[in-house]
Amino acid sequence: MNKSALQIARAAYQPKLPKVLKGAVKALDGDATQSVADQEEIKKLFPNTYGMPVVTFAEAGDVDLPAMNVGVILSGGQAPGGHNVISGLFDGIKAINKDSKLYGFLGGPSGLVDHKYVELTADIIDEYRNTGGFDIIGSGRTKLEKTEQFDSGIEICKELDIKALVIIGGDDSNTNACVLAEYYLQKQCGIQVIGCPKTIDGDLKNDMIETSFGFDTACKVYSEMIGNIMRDANSAKKYWHFIKLMGRSASHIALECALQTHPNVCIISEEVEAKKMTLAQIVNSIADVVAGRAAEGKNFGVVLIPEGLIEFIPEMKVLIAELNDLLSVTSDVKEALKGLSAASAAVYNSLPSSIAKQLTLDRDPHGNVQVSQIETEKLLIAMVKTRLAAMKAEGKYVGKFSGLGHFFGYEGRCAAPSNFDADYCYSLGVNAAWLIANGKTGYMSLIRNTIAPADQWIAGGVPVTMMMNMEKRSGEMKPVIRKALVDLNGAPFKALSDNRSEWAKETCYVYPGPIQYFGPSEVCDLPTKTLVLEQRNKK
Repeated sequence: MNKSALQIARAAYQPKLPKVLKGAVKALDGDATQSVADQEEIKKLFPNTYGMPVVTFAEAGDVDLPAMNVGVILSGGQAPGGHNVISGLFDGIKAINKDSKLYGFLGGPSGLVDHKYVELTADIIDEYRNTGGFDIIGSGRTKLEKTEQFDSGIEICKELDIKALVIIGGDDSNTNACVLAEYYLQKQCGIQVIGCPKTIDGDLKNDMIETSFGFDTACKVYSEMIGNIMRDANSAKKYWHFIKLMGRSASHIALECALQTHPNVCIISEEVEAKKMTLAQIVNSIADVVAGRAAEGKNFGVVLIPEGLIEFIPEMKVLIAELNDLLSVTSDVKEALKGLSAASAAVYNSLPSSIAKQLTLDRDPHGNVQVSQIETEKLLIAMVKTRLAAMKAEGKYVGKFSGLGHFFGYEGRCAAPSNFDADYCYSLGVNAAWLIANGKTGYMSLIRNTIAPADQWIAGGVPVTMMMNMEKRSGEMKPVIRKALVDLNGAPFKALSDNRSEWAKETCYVYPGPIQYFGPSEVCDLPTKTLVLEQRNKK
């Protein structure tokens, strides 16, 4: 396989580990835990894994442990650093006993169910150290929720003498991992299940999990591109760039990229929902910034938009719900539109025709609007242009407006991991090996104190049930890990709020440039600004 100079250099990078994970460890159990909400319901669903203690690792001296075979699954969307979790897991189980084996299930959770796997040897692992992507074994979105799936997993684990499964995924994947752990305990089949926190969206975090892996790298990739566009905007001085960023359920990526680059406008979905802002109010606020800069001869700027914005605008949420209901009983769009409430009809008629068409014609297999396909950046450009024309007629705008739309999504999911993610992910993998060796199941691999140098990181595990609550999914109440939305009272949002008026008026752009893989630690190993602001606030 041909390799670039970067691939060759990164292969030699040795991820940094917490001091405690550089040798054998023992688990120190803390106090009993409870779920973040709905305690009685969660306890009934998880009688064997509920209430387990948070675990902290301490040095154990020399230990003699038997070999163990472990299976690993990549679940859900890609995130930078997944390969390092696997390489850390491999090195971890080999350090525990050189005869241990690691099996990768191919194509995600379906590989476990369908018995498709490969033994991951040192030769394979070494090809993927410090690389982006999930291509070592592939990923998938099959949900593990049926007893026949669980039982099929037992069959292959028994055949391969697998003692434990490590599931690398987001909130839903880790919820499924806990369901699997509970079932295997109930069946007393001797298979442990450990989860690892993955998602570039940054919404898998809480009082215990400080950050999900991949968020750091993805935000640095997006911020580089935003910085490049800012430099272009400041050079050409004639374009307004509207940039949509990944993050359907939460706006963490948009917020972090704003803190790194200082755009003129950054919309936060959670703020829009909290203030019950209408689409017109959002458009007017952007138009006011455009007009204010134009008055000073600055006919250019940058606007950051979270992917899920549409679903956070109350009136749009109502419109989408009404359309879903109406189009579920008739395929006649004109007939369905007649059934809209007066308020929703007014919103619908205010939309550009291209967006209105997406709302009525583009449906998912369940007949619902494909919200993620709505080109929000183009919607806002069109509506801001209309609003500015009205302002010009009123003598409130004197400039020229030319809007360009961008969507940064897949560009960030498989980048070579930053030093932070390379270190963090490798530590999560080694840590998972020691959770298994200490007999733990139903836990998520836990690395804390992550704004300190890596050798000072704290290792251990947190019960997945501790992070759960009950939510309605597909019409039924289900146990799920609670997503973390942007905290409007938190330090990261406050930093944005404190600076946004200056950034709107002045050109305060910051150009982060490409990810720094090599160089001084204070340049290359910095965590996200979000993580620093959140954790410093707790000190």
